[in-house]
Amino acid sequence: MKSKATGDLAMIKKMNTAIVLDTIIAQAPLSRAQISEQTGLNKATVSSLVQDLIDSRLVVENGPGQSSGGRKPVMLLFNSSAGYAIGIDLGVNYIRGVLTDLEGSVLQERELALQTHQLHDVLPLLTACIKDLISLMPDSPYGVVGIGIGVPGIVSDQGTILFAPNLEWQEVPLQSMLQQQFNIPVTIDNEANAGAQGEQKYGAGRNITHQIYVSVGIGIGTGIILNRELYKGASGFSGELGHLSIDLNGKPCRCGNQGCWELYASENALLEQAAELGYSDLDALLAAAAAGEEAVLVLFRRIGECLGVGIANIVNVFNPDVVIIGNRMSRAEAWINEAVQETVARRTLPQHFSRMRVLFAELSDQSAVRGAAYYAINQFLGRIKRGD
Repeated sequence: MKSKATGDLAMIKKMNTAIVLDTIIAQAPLSRAQISEQTGLNKATVSSLVQDLIDSRLVVENGPGQSSGGRKPVMLLFNSSAGYAIGIDLGVNYIRGVLTDLEGSVLQERELALQTHQLHDVLPLLTACIKDLISLMPDSPYGVVGIGIGVPGIVSDQGTILFAPNLEWQEVPLQSMLQQQFNIPVTIDNEANAGAQGEQKYGAGRNITHQIYVSVGIGIGTGIILNRELYKGASGFSGELGHLSIDLNGKPCRCGNQGCWELYASENALLEQAAELGYSDLDALLAAAAAGEEAVLVLFRRIGECLGVGIANIVNVFNPDVVIIGNRMSRAEAWINEAVQETVARRTLPQHFSRMRVLFAELSDQSAVRGAAYYAINQFLGRIKRGD
C-alpha cells in the first residue's frame, strides 16, 4: 500500500503535468525556461515533466528559438496530431460531422440530410457517418480520442436523450449505444450547449465573459455561458429558452406548452410561412432573398422581429455581454439582422442594452459540431492530466 507521502507526490506530479501541458497548449511555441518563468515551477521539475510529455507524444521539440545571450533554447509545441476527435451535430433534418485534430482544426467534414426521425433509421446513418470519418483519420499515437455529439434535446449526465420533442425521441441511451459499438469515449450534450462551447472556444465568443448562444434551426435552443462557464442549472437541463412562451394563447407546441418562442422564430416557423409562397427549404429562400424577392424579404424580416422578441427577454434576464445567433438561420444574417437589432433595442431595458451586442456565429452553422469535437478533446486531455 502506498504511503500518504508517496500518494501526495504522485498527485502533485499530476497537477504539475497538467499545468505544464496547459501552458504549452495555450502559449506554444515556448521554451522550458519560459514555462518555468510562467508557472513558477523550478527548471528541473519542468524539464522532467516536459520529457514525460515528449515520451507520451503529446509535446514535440520544434528547433531553436531566439537566444537572449546564451545558447539558443529549444522550443516546444503541443502535438496536435497525436490524436483526433470526431464531432457530430445531430439535427432534426440533418447530420453534420467533422474530424478534427487536438487543437480543433477541421480535417474532414460530412453532412447528410435526414428524411425521417425514426431512431432505427437515424442510428445507422449516424454510425455510418462516424465510421466514414474514422476511416479518414491519419495514423497517430492515440487514434480517435473521443466522439462528441450535440443533440436537440434534454440530455442526462449519462448521455441519455431524455426528451427531444422535434425528433420525437424520449429515453434514448445514445451514449452507451455508441460506446458499445465503437469502444471509444462518447460525450453527449444539448446541441445549443455544444454551439455555445464552439463559439466560445473557436468563434465569436472568444474572451467574452457572459454570453448566450441562440441556436436557431428547426427549433430554438440556447447555451448559457456565465463567468466563462457553461451554466447547466440545478438538474443540468438549463437552456430550453426556445420554449419560453411569447404568446399567452398561442399555438400548441410538441413540448406540451403553447405559444413557445420557437413556434414563431425558428427555421420551422419560416418554412411553414414560406409554404404559402411555394418554397419548401431554406436554401431556396436564401436564394430568393438574395435575388430581392420582396415577399421573401418580408418573411425574413418577420422572423427577425420574432427572434428579437425572445432575445430581448434573454437580455433582460441574464444581462450578457453578447448574444450570438447560430445554427442554420445564421446564414440569413443579411436579411434578418436589421429586424433583430431594432426589436432588441426597442424591447430591452436601457441599462442592459447599452453595452450589449447581438452577433452572428463566426462559425456559421458549424458552431455545434465544432463544440462537440471540443468536448471529445477536452475529455481526452482531462484523462491525460489525471493519469487515467
